[in-house]
Amino acid sequence: MNKENKFKKAKFEEEIKELISSFIRKNISDTRLSFVSITKVELNGDYSVATVYWDTFNTTTRGDSKKAIEGITGKVRHHLSTVLKVRQTPIINFIYDAQYESEQKITRILEEENKRNALQTETLIEQH
Repeated sequence: MNKENKFKKAKFEEEIKELISSFIRKNISDTRLSFVSITKVELNGDYSVATVYWDTFNTTTRGDSKKAIEGITGKVRHHLSTVLKVRQTPIINFIYDAQYESEQKITRILEEENKRNALQTETLIEQH
């Protein structure tokens, strides 16, 4: 894929992301989706499938949010078919994006390692 096509694809992915986010905020009144945000969209090579990554600020209700977001897949695709000027609307696959949780876990591990290193440094200094 050349540079221009990559740019067009990225731009189209961003457009889909914004359209889905806006649609959920303005047209869906399901409270389980109040804290859901669309984090990223990836299209396959022929643009026929869109993988839509989502996250929620309230991780305790992630299961309910997942059920709700899976329940609106058809509505989202229908909405995209009415606003996108493309011959075929991509199939939508929603996937939970655990990036934030992963970042928190990595941060916690690094902080623990820094504390352990500081403690070892103090012990070495005291021994000399």
